Amino acid sequence: MDKFPILKMGDALILTLQTELHDKVALRLQEDILQKIYETRTKGLVIDVSAVGVVDSFMGRMLSDTATMAKTMGVETVLVGIQPEIAITLQEMGLELRGVHSALNLEKGIALLQGMGGEAGDGGD
Repeated sequence: MDKFPILKMGDALILTLQTELHDKVALRLQEDILQKIYETRTKGLVIDVSAVGVVDSFMGRMLSDTATMAKTMGVETVLVGIQPEIAITLQEMGLELRGVHSALNLEKGIALLQGMGGEAGDGGD
């Protein structure tokens, strides 16, 4: 089964998705993210989708559900690197990414988390 590295940077976790996710892999990744949040006691989660060319309704819902679960654990989620065609597709599907903040790139995503009061990206820890 595919594993995705979830890196800790300051008070944030960074996850870069390199490929589209199959349903089973996506659900496993969701569990891995929540477990990593619990283990690291992080304050923010950044998910970089800049290498992903397609987001279907399942993946969109998985991202939204993951953000909601992370929020329940006290963690804000920022989605970065959304390509224009993915933004158009999400809009056309009427899919709202509830609980998910967004930013153009990783740098701006970390800055957004810092602005929310976290210490994400400070290099500490």
